[in-house]
Amino acid sequence: MLVMMDDEHLATRFQQDRGHLQAVAQRLLGSSTEADDAVQEAWLRLSRADVSAVENLTGWLTTVVARICLDMLRSRSTRLEQGLGPEQAAVADVRAGPEQDALLADSVGEALVVVLGTLTPAERVSFVLHDMFDLPFDEIAPLVGRTPVATRQLASRARRRIRGVEPSSLQSREETRAVVAAFLKASRDGDLDALLAVLAPDVTAHADEVTVSAGAEREVSGAAAVAATFVGRARAARLALVDGEVAAVWMHQGEARVVFFFTVEDHLVSQIEMVGDHDTLQALAIQLSR
Repeated sequence: MLVMMDDEHLATRFQQDRGHLQAVAQRLLGSSTEADDAVQEAWLRLSRADVSAVENLTGWLTTVVARICLDMLRSRSTRLEQGLGPEQAAVADVRAGPEQDALLADSVGEALVVVLGTLTPAERVSFVLHDMFDLPFDEIAPLVGRTPVATRQLASRARRRIRGVEPSSLQSREETRAVVAAFLKASRDGDLDALLAVLAPDVTAHADEVTVSAGAEREVSGAAAVAATFVGRARAARLALVDGEVAAVWMHQGEARVVFFFTVEDHLVSQIEMVGDHDTLQALAIQLSR
């Protein structure tokens, strides 16, 4: 049922959800101060929006807060990448102050606070929204600019770290960088054998709507099919860190047009996610490798 609300009723309705929104923001950001800022920004956006057609206002507000938090995490990730080493960045990400640490630890546990700080923004949002707040992957996927399948994988990767399970298949950033670099070189050189050598037998490649409209296939499965798709076609792609993840970016006239996200397991590429949506790309923190 759709209900028209004046400013007073809207404010009352927002207050009813404030506790929930604060919990979402605090678990995503690890800081009560930043969570306050995110919730306040959500109220400002609500006060300016026409929500007369919104059936589930709590869900709408949750999505808004999550998007705000994701932007804040991306900004934080960029600052840390520029100024700190990976170990320092992981610690600084969650050490917003003893008061904030204590508040978050009360709700999710001290160990989880530390591990959440080691996740990329997309992993953190996917895990927290799904595992802690029961949002379906179909709703989370647009926030992180991935397909539901890839979003599920982000949450799964985060879950493995949080459970303290660091399987040998989970690659370090440098190992991932080496595999992705080898993939790009083989693709540029048109070396089919070298490309097959870095692809898992059951590798899949997924493309979003924009990339499909530009000629990519929505989904390609199997090493032979994926290799045939990419052989000789990565000449303009560059290695990059995107939201803290090793990725590749196709640039045109100085602007990112497609981001390629890679999942690497056992030193082989097991999944490629192609994102070309302009709004999503604009929100990503992209650092091209030199």
